[in-house]
Amino acid sequence: MKIFQITIAILFSLSIYSQKPAYVIYNAKGKKVSYKKMIKNLNQKDIILFGELHNNAIAHWLELEVTKDIHKNKTVTLGAEMLEADNQTQLTNYVNGVIDAKTLDTVARLWPNYNTDYAPLVNYAKKNKLHFIATNIPRRYANLVYKKGFKSLDTLSAQEKEWIAPLPITFDSELPTYKNILKMMGDHGTPELVMAQAIKDATMAHFILKNYKANTTFIHYNGAYHSNNYEGILWYLKNENNTLNYATISTVNQEDLTKLKEEHLNIADYIICVDADMTTTY
Repeated sequence: MKIFQITIAILFSLSIYSQKPAYVIYNAKGKKVSYKKMIKNLNQKDIILFGELHNNAIAHWLELEVTKDIHKNKTVTLGAEMLEADNQTQLTNYVNGVIDAKTLDTVARLWPNYNTDYAPLVNYAKKNKLHFIATNIPRRYANLVYKKGFKSLDTLSAQEKEWIAPLPITFDSELPTYKNILKMMGDHGTPELVMAQAIKDATMAHFILKNYKANTTFIHYNGAYHSNNYEGILWYLKNENNTLNYATISTVNQEDLTKLKEEHLNIADYIICVDADMTTTY
């Protein structure tokens, strides 16, 4: 009987490991890491920046799973780039049950993929009575910076300035991430475009720190570029408070999951490498 049980266990084990993975987690150095080990480490962090590819189904699923697993052990606060600071009241009203999902869709500026990709996170906060913070600068002000630079923000009212990082923001145009924006955009790249990226990063960092509570974990969902290479949002967080324990996660696509490409090394503490054939949400 024991031999039979052992045989079944071995066959079951082989069937698991013979399955083709949809994703593999790597650390910054390119070493494979188990999900369990990643969660164990993330449980020790104060602030986690989960960098996603906005249409990546695996990233969205893992955002929810990571949130659930960290919440098993700690109080968490959630926040997202995809929700803008001037919609905080509407978001809070939904999480607190004051308005329903249909009303939220009417009164707040939600991304087109909100229902499939971000509503599960917001609904988790609602179900578990968690705070969910709209961290991003209202897009009209980011567009203003894109057109006219930082000085254009001086014309905003006191109320409007409550929805962005305190002015003037610290800005380093020589950060590799920002310089790379100009390189990627070619003739379409301008100094103001980089400034628009920076005001988003600074604002998200501002609202993360403003709403962080001691002995909890703040989990923030953002496009990977906003936190890749330990810059962007993280640069502003550390510039304001370098005493907290931070962690970054990034998401990449690869055709071959057996080894992390060199270009993806050191972009984050944990890199979720997703099969390039994985379906996208839009």
